[in-house]
Amino acid sequence: MNDIIGMGAKEKKKYFKYMLQYSPTQTLVLGFLAIIFLGASLLSLPIAASSGIGTKFLDALFTSTSAVCVTGLVVVNTLEHWSIFGQLVILVLIQIGALGFMTFLALIFILIGRKTTLRERLVMKEALNQNDMQGIASMIKNIVKLTFIVELIGALILCFVMIPEFGLINGIYKAVFHSISAFCNAGFDIIGNSSLIPYNSSIVVNITIMILIVLGGLGFTVWTDLITSIKSKVVEKYSVRIILKRLSLHTKLVLIMTGVLIVFGTLFIYMYEYDNVQTMKNLSEQDKVISAFFQSITARTAGFNTIPLDTMNTATQIIMIILMFIGGSPSGTAGGIKTVTLGVLILAIMSEIKGKEKVEVFNKTISNGAIKRALTVVVIGLAIVMTATLMLTITEKFSFMEVLFESVSAFATVGLTLGITPGLTAIGKIILITEMFVGRLGPMTIAIALLLRNKNEKNNSINYPEEKIIVG
Repeated sequence: MNDIIGMGAKEKKKYFKYMLQYSPTQTLVLGFLAIIFLGASLLSLPIAASSGIGTKFLDALFTSTSAVCVTGLVVVNTLEHWSIFGQLVILVLIQIGALGFMTFLALIFILIGRKTTLRERLVMKEALNQNDMQGIASMIKNIVKLTFIVELIGALILCFVMIPEFGLINGIYKAVFHSISAFCNAGFDIIGNSSLIPYNSSIVVNITIMILIVLGGLGFTVWTDLITSIKSKVVEKYSVRIILKRLSLHTKLVLIMTGVLIVFGTLFIYMYEYDNVQTMKNLSEQDKVISAFFQSITARTAGFNTIPLDTMNTATQIIMIILMFIGGSPSGTAGGIKTVTLGVLILAIMSEIKGKEKVEVFNKTISNGAIKRALTVVVIGLAIVMTATLMLTITEKFSFMEVLFESVSAFATVGLTLGITPGLTAIGKIILITEMFVGRLGPMTIAIALLLRNKNEKNNSINYPEEKIIVG
């Protein structure tokens, strides 16, 4: 509403004309669909396959969706099936999918000197999950700049491992590919059939990939807040205590939940797989810790693995499913229901148990709207995953655990698999394509787009009298 009040008469006219056509949410959905089908068309060309024979459109569509939705599930081997052209198409789709097509479009506008229109800024606001349009253009510039800087640094570090193994040109190419894939939380690799298992003892590869995944999963909003805080520390000489106090509640929840989930996942994976001869038993103590740490981080949205997943204990696979469903943080490259969503629900439950009327943390109150939204996201997410899982048990020949793992991985745009993706039927592939798309854009975004409603609209319905009901 503040955006509208600050507009001139001409801008207001454009705004309302735009709202009568497509809402920002609908434009966002349609834009992602357009990129996916464009990518599928390119990947189905003979030049995109190493064999020179065109790929089936459904397999191309699955790969394109997985790339744009930064998932990493594949029905064909990325290294062997796709030509350099095909791999580059996938890499561009990953980058567009991670940044968002409107952010990528804004980058092109900036490069050619064209200003963004009101319509475009509204869609950017929706894509970045911001409350208003103030500073959107500046924020996008910073996002793009930091993204390329971090990916470049990651690639340079990976070159120390990749170049000695694959040669100068091929080593640089693989380093760049995996740096982008890791930061974008995509999980695509061009190593072979075993993801990053050949590097489970490489401290350089493990730590670099983990840092890239975490940075990409924190979210662009957290980046902005942290960078502002660091500048305050350097320029204004604020103490660390004051800096931490000045961080937004969103950033605090993201950092706390991210840390807790990484530690939680690492401990359980380490305990359950310590004596598993098919995964970690034969590794050194250092490699066991690193492998558990790596899987805890990658399970929350990245899709790489350094130990075989199909030979993990059932308890570990359940932990992985929980971590995948939670995912990363809002306004970033991660999927899942998001860390802040879980944090808000935990705080709401704690407040209810303590008998408090309001949900309070760090001397701030969380609005009822945020709590209802968090609950809605979780319920819709569970409904989508369970519906898809039940459908896959009918269409596929795999076990319940295998299809549940695959379904959660697709919805949370993680990309981890127990090895069943290439064996899916056509219907199974379509189910996962749908899950990846909904998971990338978010259940609420899809629901709002389908209901033809703008999420900022106020409900002016009559307030009816309350009546108590028995719950629990």
